[in-house]
Amino acid sequence: MKLNTKFLKTDLLSGLVVFLVALPLCLGIAVASGAPPFAGIICGVIAGIVVGSLSGSNVSVSGPAAGLIAIVLVAITDLGYEIFLVAVLIAGFLQLTLGFVKAGTISAYFPTAVIEGMLVAIGIIIIKKELPHAIGYDKAHEGDWFALENGAGSGYFTEIINSINYAHLGAIIITVISLAILVAFNKIPSLKKIKVIPGALVVVAMGIIVNELFKATGSKLAISQDHLVTLPTASSFREFLGQFTTPDFSGFGNPNVWIVGLTIAIVASIETLLCLEAGDKMDPMKRFSGANTELKAQGIGNILSGLIGGLPMTSVIVRTTANINAGAKTRLSAIAHGVFLLLAVVTIPFLLNKIPMASLAAILIMIGLRLASPKVFKHMWDNGKHQFVPFIVTVIAVVVTDLLKGVGIGLAVSVFFILRGNMKLAYFFKKERHHEGETIHIDLAQEVSFLNKAAIKQTLAHLPANSKVVINAANTVYIDYDVLELIRDFLDFGSKDKNISVKLLNFKKAYKMEDAVHVHSEKDEVIESKKVLQNKELLFIEK
Repeated sequence: MKLNTKFLKTDLLSGLVVFLVALPLCLGIAVASGAPPFAGIICGVIAGIVVGSLSGSNVSVSGPAAGLIAIVLVAITDLGYEIFLVAVLIAGFLQLTLGFVKAGTISAYFPTAVIEGMLVAIGIIIIKKELPHAIGYDKAHEGDWFALENGAGSGYFTEIINSINYAHLGAIIITVISLAILVAFNKIPSLKKIKVIPGALVVVAMGIIVNELFKATGSKLAISQDHLVTLPTASSFREFLGQFTTPDFSGFGNPNVWIVGLTIAIVASIETLLCLEAGDKMDPMKRFSGANTELKAQGIGNILSGLIGGLPMTSVIVRTTANINAGAKTRLSAIAHGVFLLLAVVTIPFLLNKIPMASLAAILIMIGLRLASPKVFKHMWDNGKHQFVPFIVTVIAVVVTDLLKGVGIGLAVSVFFILRGNMKLAYFFKKERHHEGETIHIDLAQEVSFLNKAAIKQTLAHLPANSKVVINAANTVYIDYDVLELIRDFLDFGSKDKNISVKLLNFKKAYKMEDAVHVHSEKDEVIESKKVLQNKELLFIEK
């Protein structure tokens, strides 16, 4: 493995920022999934060091993901944790297989409008989920996007409204100061030039210092441990090793384990590919990621994670966004974040447990604001309705449902507009007046598929009688068999009924056919007819 060390300092600092964001998320996902808290740390370390080393992306960061919480929680409840780890192994082997069969190419078919909509929606969700932490109410959190448990009937904004009743002034003060620091590092030129100390690190240090001052003075503003990072601690090396869990391999004989493994593999792979595409969109250097390489890396990571008691992982958009915003340039930042996680667990858990959740909430809120910037909405609006409608539908769908469902809805709308546009762009249609009569030119597009059949059929059906029609295939490299049959039927029957003279141009070049001219007299008799679309086979001629 060859890594680029040109941006070593920048990548290390980016890795430190991602580590600060990832630490509470790893713990939160584990707790929400019904797994031991240390399982989230194991996953984060492997995702950083191993997957980061093998990844097909320069900026993507992997770890335990919120999108798998529901699946993992049910699986652990039904199977038990040791047998569940077998499902993680199965998922890893399936992802490895998907990488080798090059299934990652599906990522190339995600429309830009959907990816942009997903990013904006994630920004909105991050802000929404982090607001309770920002004001000091941390009843529960679920992975990448924190959530409160207000009952099954709680509305979309209910958790924010309810959390206001539990607001803590000390947490609010730290959040406000943290946001001010982050804005200053983004707006003040002299601070923007300071690359050695990232703003996120200053925010975390400030949060610890301010809260320790509150405690030292006995102030009511002091934030309790419930609202601080809670990292598992071990009093001895033996106790540390005891936090690892090995799988119960008898689970390979359980069909339900294979179903869970398949489910995890599919969901994790889709989320990873989506994140990969989103990361490429945000990458300042506009590089392309290797989707198949990424699937292989994810598979190896999940296999290792399952072997020592970790959660399943995916490429995660929140960590990836934090990584890019921190200035990451290569995979070293993802690797560094994994190393920092490992070192923190082993050496300084007592210090990390002093970090206020409000400080981390401020960092994530700023990330959310960047993702959901009004500039993105304006940009998509300027691109026209064919881009804006799928974009805004994706935003709303992801926010009110979840990532996969929302993207699925956005894809459906995007495909509708693509098909609609494809039907309209099958040909170029113009009329010219000549003294002999009316001549209508129909220039076929580069590709004419069966989806264009209805539009072409309608055009031919409404051609005026006694006209002259020129159908030109000069720019066409593909015409679907159904469309060829439609044109042939029009030449044989439709044109005769309306006394329409039809001329085919450049069909010989594109389809190895002779051009044809159908001319009808006033008595509706065919004067000339050359070989017309005699070859009914579907032909695809490359440029």
